[in-house]
Amino acid sequence: MSVVIVGGNECMVRRYIELCREYSCKAKVYPKLTASMKNIGSPDLLILFTATMSHKMLHSVLSGTNDSTLIARSHTSSCAALRGILDAHIKRS
Repeated sequence: MSVVIVGGNECMVRRYIELCREYSCKAKVYPKLTASMKNIGSPDLLILFTATMSHKMLHSVLSGTNDSTLIARSHTSSCAALRGILDAHIKRS
């Protein structure tokens, strides 16, 4: 399963990716607004850490997703919040 994480802390990127690997997911993390965010593709799950992202970043990401993508939003960007989202949407292998 592919996961895209938008927002969060730059120092936590490695931890986000490792946690997604525990759930057998391939993850891309975008902690800051970049030009490549418009081409995120069609992930199975899009996770938005809303406290650490701007409105422009949110609109840029949501305009590039399709209707089949599951979207999960969390105000906090901790590993516990990410684990809760992954538990709710993905079965651990």
